[in-house]
Amino acid sequence: MAQLQSTSVSPREFRKALGHFATGVTVITTVDEGHVRGMTANAFMSVSLDPPLVAVAVDNRSHMHMYLSQSKHYAVSILSREQEALSPYFAGLSGQQFTISFLWKYDLPLLEGALAHLACRVVDIHPAGDHTLYIAEVEHLDYQGGTPMLFYTGEYRCLEVQVHDWSMW
Repeated sequence: MAQLQSTSVSPREFRKALGHFATGVTVITTVDEGHVRGMTANAFMSVSLDPPLVAVAVDNRSHMHMYLSQSKHYAVSILSREQEALSPYFAGLSGQQFTISFLWKYDLPLLEGALAHLACRVVDIHPAGDHTLYIAEVEHLDYQGGTPMLFYTGEYRCLEVQVHDWSMW
């Protein structure tokens, strides 16, 4: 295996450049010793359709890294635009206090009002620099319509739907 070469790309500039990639916002939850644990994540992606696999990247210094290593299960709530206040709360950036009532499905806590819910079982763990990738098989899911919350250049954004007549192409 080839050794990775150190680059002159600073973490700050790397984060700033990748901030130009618009993402949805999720809250990842699990249960640790009977307590709900959660974190905001936009480093979430689908991996495979068959089997249905997803991955979330978790900072190695975070509590969630330890919780997922132990629980081997997590839930994903894909946030709607109306849930913007929950994102900084689960990122530990909000001074606000919330009483969160979780919707329990598949023995995992999910956020009511989310656009989609995924209940996942970790099938592979990959250390990747200062993060760890938790690849999981989706065992259950549900979804509903609504407006997604987006994150772009460090800010929450709205999705603008444009209708195109593709028959001209």
